[in-house]
This record gives sequence, C-alpha cells and structure tokens, in this order.
Amino acid sequence: MKKAFIQLHIAIILAGFTGVFGKLITLNEGMLVWYRMILTAVLLLIILKFTNRFKLISLPDFKKIGLMGFLLSLHWIFFYGSIKYSNISVGVVCFSLTGFFTAILAPLFNRKKVIISELVLSSLTLAGIVLIFSFDSQYRTGIVLGIISSLFAATYTIFQERITRQYDSGTITIYQMVGGALGMTALMPIYMHFFPVSTLVPSTLDMVYLFLLSLFCTVFLYILSTQALKHISAFTVNLSFNLEPIYSIILAMLIYKENRELTPPFYLGLSLIILSVVLQMVKVYRQNRNALPLAG
Repeated sequence: MKKAFIQLHIAIILAGFTGVFGKLITLNEGMLVWYRMILTAVLLLIILKFTNRFKLISLPDFKKIGLMGFLLSLHWIFFYGSIKYSNISVGVVCFSLTGFFTAILAPLFNRKKVIISELVLSSLTLAGIVLIFSFDSQYRTGIVLGIISSLFAATYTIFQERITRQYDSGTITIYQMVGGALGMTALMPIYMHFFPVSTLVPSTLDMVYLFLLSLFCTVFLYILSTQALKHISAFTVNLSFNLEPIYSIILAMLIYKENRELTPPFYLGLSLIILSVVLQMVKVYRQNRNALPLAG
C-alpha cells in the first residue's frame, strides 16, 4: 500500500511538470502538442507491444476514441497557449475551471439534473478567476485561453467517461494519441497559416524536452497511475489528483520564481480556488467514506 501511494504521488508530481515543460519548450503551442501526441503514441505503442497488451479495435470505435484524442489536443493547445501568453501559475489556475464547466455541461449531455452543490463549489473557482482577471490585466490573454482550455477539458472528460467502460486505459490512451495526432496533422496547415514558424523541426534541446514530456508526463504517468489503481481505489486516486495545480504552482515558483510576478489579487483568487477544491474533496470524502475501507 505504501508503495502504491508513493507511485500515485510521483504521478501527480509528473502531471505538475507538464506546465513547466510548456514553458521550457520554445515551440508554439500547436507544434508542441503535435509532437507530444506523436511521441507519446510511439512510446506507448512500444510499451504495449513489449508487454503484449496492445489491442486492435474496430474502425467505428477508433473514430470515436480518436475524436476524444482530438478534443484532448485542442485542450492542450489552449492550455499551453495560456502558459505561453501568461505564466504557468495562471495556466493551471484556469484549468481548475474544468469542474465548473463539467457541472454545467455534464447534466446537459447526460440528460440529468444539475447538482446544485457541485455548481456552488465550482462557482468559487469561477469567482477566483474573475478576481484575477479583474485586477491582473497583464494576464488577460492567458486567462481567456485558459478558460477555453478548461471548456475543452470538461467536454473531453464527459465523453471520456463513456468510453472507459469499453476498453482499458492503455488502449484508450494510445488510440487517442493517434487520433489526436492525425487531427493535428490535418489542422497544422491552417494553424501554420495564422501562426507561421521558421522551421518545423524542433531544436535539439526542444526535442529532448518533448521526449521527457511524452515519456515521463504522459506515458510514465499513465503506468504509475495504473499500478496505483491496483491497490488504491479510483476515488482516492481522483481525489489526490486535485493536488496537481498546487504542485504546478509550487514548481513554477521554485524553477521560474513566478512568485515575483504574482500580485495580491492572484493569491486571493487562488485562495478561493483552493477553498473550492478542499470543500469538493470533503464533499466527495463524505459521500464515499463507506467505500474507503475497500481501498486497502
């Protein structure tokens, strides 16, 4: 059990590094996501083939899973765009709005009643974003991109929940990466028209960072999470991943000294977001406390 919790928190820290790599890699957000998806698909294919876990799926299922991968690529584009137009802290804070959009969109897509408590808690996150947006005008472009990113993330999560019942996470991940890469390949000529670059070939240093991002923050993250799930309940894993934005902000402060750029309204807005996360964790804990002993 102790080993599983160590694996889980290493996975969360790796997730926190995605924003750091987004800042380190000098490619624009479109090319960054394009290369990340291609490299992740190749690396995961090698791992699944080596472990005899690679599975072929039908064309209709590939289209469905691949579309989810394209939604994921759009989320990543706006997420990294948010970071590049502002900073890591703003990008991950805006990502916290995913819960707010999910609380609104999930009942619409799934034809269920709106859960008022989720909407109220998510509104605290919205209030935090509005507070940052109102006072820190230097971050407004990044915040707008981050909000769009969280909207795509919420849509992705809602539809992702439906396909996880049919295939294991490894199969879903690799076909999503392939579908996302194909979608990005079709999109790149239009993207490059509006955001031209001098070369399509990353520098050696960017290639190293892309490889590390794909291997550690995508493939290894998936492996560690999967291993942890063998001994820890999915509820505990999902609850723990609420720490990801906090880890990202801490890493940004340690590596980029972003605390020098952040103003009091940012910290006040961040406090509202953290309060929302804590209250949500308490709510979920109370709802699932009878099932927690099964996690052991």
